Amino acid sequence: MGDLEPELLDKIRQQFEFAPYPRTPLEKSPKDNANLLFIHNLVTPFYLRNQRVLDLEGKVILDAGCGSGYKSLVLAEANPGAQIVGIDLSEESVKLARQRLEYHNIKNAEFHVLSIENLPQLGFEFDYINNDELLYLFPDPAVALHSMKSVLKPAGILRSNLHCYHQRANLFRAQTLCRVMGLMDNNPEALEIEILQTTMKALKDQVRLKAETWTSKYEAEDSTEVLLMNYLFQGDKGYTIPDLFDSLRQADLEFVSMVNWRQWELMDLFKDPENLPTFFEMSLPEISVEERLHIFELLHPIHRLLDFWCAHPEQGTAFKPVADWELSDWQRATAHLHPQLRTTKLKEALLKCVREQKPFEISQDLSVPVTKPIPIDSTIASCLLPLWDGPQTVLALAQRWLRVRPLNPLTLEPVSPSEALEEIRQLLTNLEVFLYVLLEIPT
Repeated sequence: MGDLEPELLDKIRQQFEFAPYPRTPLEKSPKDNANLLFIHNLVTPFYLRNQRVLDLEGKVILDAGCGSGYKSLVLAEANPGAQIVGIDLSEESVKLARQRLEYHNIKNAEFHVLSIENLPQLGFEFDYINNDELLYLFPDPAVALHSMKSVLKPAGILRSNLHCYHQRANLFRAQTLCRVMGLMDNNPEALEIEILQTTMKALKDQVRLKAETWTSKYEAEDSTEVLLMNYLFQGDKGYTIPDLFDSLRQADLEFVSMVNWRQWELMDLFKDPENLPTFFEMSLPEISVEERLHIFELLHPIHRLLDFWCAHPEQGTAFKPVADWELSDWQRATAHLHPQLRTTKLKEALLKCVREQKPFEISQDLSVPVTKPIPIDSTIASCLLPLWDGPQTVLALAQRWLRVRPLNPLTLEPVSPSEALEEIRQLLTNLEVFLYVLLEIPT
């Protein structure tokens, strides 16, 4: 964080020494948090960029700004076989991170008290860099991105995020008030927190700042973390989508995707996507990804974080989108279940749905990247069962479907192999959009 003013840098370090982040209990495991594991599994962004399923064995992952190590633990659980390296400016945070991974018996991990600008000192090159809840503290995010890029392998992927200015605008106003009150002159601790709580409680409920920012969570006994990370956050700053893309251009990095990409779908904001207003109907096909995301944040700023994946430019694998595949592509393709869905729990849920002839909800443990459930008819869902054992060719899944339903239920005529393949194609296409199923064509 070498581009920060020394005084601000010291305040940020002191804040995290006083209250290491996050305050997740040491014993808490992410094993049952499918959302976190899905997002932090390197398979997810690697497939989005390359349409290839990555072998995680031996990969080296950096948690840049590891804090108390909970995300480092998530990265270790989501990427079995990978080595985890964590860095942070706060000695207390690094101490807690080491304790956390030792407690959970994670052997292949190490932690260092180190700034991002000094990353080359580690002597590593990384397949994946997770830089969570830190980039917005830099006056110039491009400087930090450039430092991380210097230790990112050519095919590596970097995940980072910025606070969204539009979503967080009221809290930035609250932070200004705290500075005016002198609560952030030094490192905010118990006294400053008490003054803030007393002030906000004393205000009438209809006072705009209180009405727009204050909730009961700020008055709870364990509210120290949320108050420090919102009202009293040293160095906090908001950014827009154009700011994000400007930083990527300055650091010479290529945008890959928003992390929760399906929750940034502009078309989902319209009542009838098939009948758009004339302006959008004419302009949307021509505008860039950056412009689409910017319009979304202006219309519907619901995301606290502008959470994104990026990478070295022109290092990704060129591929044909699944929606554009021809018959010959499907006949050669292999299907994989996303690693985070290959759980005994989900397989048992599928078997139960098949036995009871009820629709199967494949995303039942996930809220990302979907915005609504995706039920699958239990009969055709049964064709997905072999994917829990390993990758399957699309033709093999089609042959299974042909055995499951050899006759057309309406005409009672035999179903042809081409008809079975078409139905499996439709099923896999719908699931691949959300990366529940990953599809590859042999090179």
